[in-house]
Amino acid sequence: MDGNVEILLVHHKKSELEFMNNGYGTLRYDLMYNDFVLIGPKQDKRNCSSIEDKMIEIKVSKLLFISRGDESGTHKKEKELWELSNIKIPLKENWYLSVGQGMGSTLLIANQKKAYTLSDRSTWIAFNKKENLQIVCENLPPLFNQYGIILVSNKINNNLNIETAKKYIEWITSKEAKKLINNYRINGKQLFFFNHN
Repeated sequence: MDGNVEILLVHHKKSELEFMNNGYGTLRYDLMYNDFVLIGPKQDKRNCSSIEDKMIEIKVSKLLFISRGDESGTHKKEKELWELSNIKIPLKENWYLSVGQGMGSTLLIANQKKAYTLSDRSTWIAFNKKENLQIVCENLPPLFNQYGIILVSNKINNNLNIETAKKYIEWITSKEAKKLINNYRINGKQLFFFNHN
């Protein structure tokens, strides 16, 4: 919004569309997707058939939850999941810890404290220090994670290099980039799925 960059690669579609509607961006494309996973302690052996039920269980049982608390796409998704579960975000309760950190640091804290947290799957796959943690909820529709690419408007800052930014967007939405994105793996697992059309 301050015009500090030409391109955004982000993952909270509602905020992205607001950004576009308010005139901060000139074009936006869906680019690729993965999903979110709810992480928790290895002692949790209960089957997760519904993300809403799991969020309610965390609140009712006052199980320690680590929130990124940084207004990132992942934090916004977490807030949506509490809302979906009809739970007011429990900012002042001892079992809810908002850390204001990135995903790696949040996972480290969750691992140390054997707590619950929300992660995008790609960071979870790449994260190495998870001896106390496991995925407790996955492959459920509310956990879908769409990434969008946005060209920022040069009306905000006429020093933006819009022509080069357009060339980059043309490339990252091309068949060549599709192949690179779909073939990118860590530990043999595909991290992102290209879906620009």
